[in-house]
Amino acid sequence: MNEKRKVVLVGTGFVGMSMAYSFLNTGGIDELVLIDVNEEKAIGEAMDLQHGLPYAQGKLSIKAGGYEECKDAGIVVITAGVTQTPQETRLDLTARNTKIMQSVTEQIMASGFDGIIVIASNPVDCMTYVVQKVSGLPKERVIGSGTLLDSARLRYLMGEYLNVSSNNIHAYIMGEHGDSSFVPWTNAYVGCKPLLDVLDEQGKDLSQLHDIYTQVQQAGYEIVKRKKSTYYGIGLSLNRLVQAIFNDENVILTVSAYQSGEYGQRGLYIGVPAIINRHGVREVVKLKLNEVDQAKFDHSARMLSSINHETIDPLL
Repeated sequence: MNEKRKVVLVGTGFVGMSMAYSFLNTGGIDELVLIDVNEEKAIGEAMDLQHGLPYAQGKLSIKAGGYEECKDAGIVVITAGVTQTPQETRLDLTARNTKIMQSVTEQIMASGFDGIIVIASNPVDCMTYVVQKVSGLPKERVIGSGTLLDSARLRYLMGEYLNVSSNNIHAYIMGEHGDSSFVPWTNAYVGCKPLLDVLDEQGKDLSQLHDIYTQVQQAGYEIVKRKKSTYYGIGLSLNRLVQAIFNDENVILTVSAYQSGEYGQRGLYIGVPAIINRHGVREVVKLKLNEVDQAKFDHSARMLSSINHETIDPLL
């Protein structure tokens, strides 16, 4: 696997460019190559970013290019695909984006690429399945953004509710990046203290947890309704994932990771906490779910598996 801190971004829409712009502010990579079906847009975006390099954090090379640039990249990030309309769910996008993911992945692999692929195209759990199946890469080196942004939204809202830094909220959104996601509240902590104990001691109404989850689950729809798409939050989330890989951090992030029986499910990608390092997903973190949460996870997994086998597999 290539060790270069080179990132190739496939798709220069709002999500991809939010991630790209964030690298100028954080540093952490050496080279960024932009690929888009609209080559002129990729060139224009590269020029715009280049003009900010004198004020960027660290030294960074930016250019537009073709799929041959993937050969020596450490990470390829895919954000390409059709976007979600206000009337659609993420899962409605499956058939349309499957063919796009297939074409993109075939061109990446034709370059001789041997790194890690990160997918943020929706529905991300299904598209991650597509990319792994088409690429043939080891399953731990194909990672979906999963519930990374959802968990950040949860931590932000819980931090606001409790008046505690979101850095000290340890809670996860699990399952599909979408409507069947859930929060395993019995595995949520404020610092090292169980969240439910904190709420009980403060006399807070536990029903508020449902309201907070609903805000998280509906956040994407609410933003799309108001500004047509979401991109800043996911752009920063992708930056965080890329940094975790390149820095070999062994940090726990909620990504769309392949299931090999950790939660009783196999053969699909779904949002779970996982340890991320230079080799991709080192391992899936196995939480002790209660019966209610396990049932929610199983429901989400069955739905995604059904889509994979009934919609995606025939197309591939």
